[in-house]
Amino acid sequence: MMKQDQIIKQMIEFNQATFNNTFQAMVLLQDQFERIAQTTVEQANWLPAEGRKTIENWVEAYKTGRDNYKSYVDDSYKKVETYLDRSLG
Repeated sequence: MMKQDQIIKQMIEFNQATFNNTFQAMVLLQDQFERIAQTTVEQANWLPAEGRKTIENWVEAYKTGRDNYKSYVDDSYKKVETYLDRSLG
């Protein structure tokens, strides 16, 4: 039984590490795209100030959602860990 408990915990830890690494890679790509988009918007003289503000608000809302999602996933992993600690060991 102990061997199964260890395997389950290792699987959860592996899933969490995989999620974290993938999430970080996604964040790096999104941040790079944001820098490119900001440069493009700054050079777009035809874009009115309202449009620029809308894009800034959209980027901030997206980042907030992304951070909230990461927080929810982290909380879920903590709950799973707590559950496993209680029921397995």
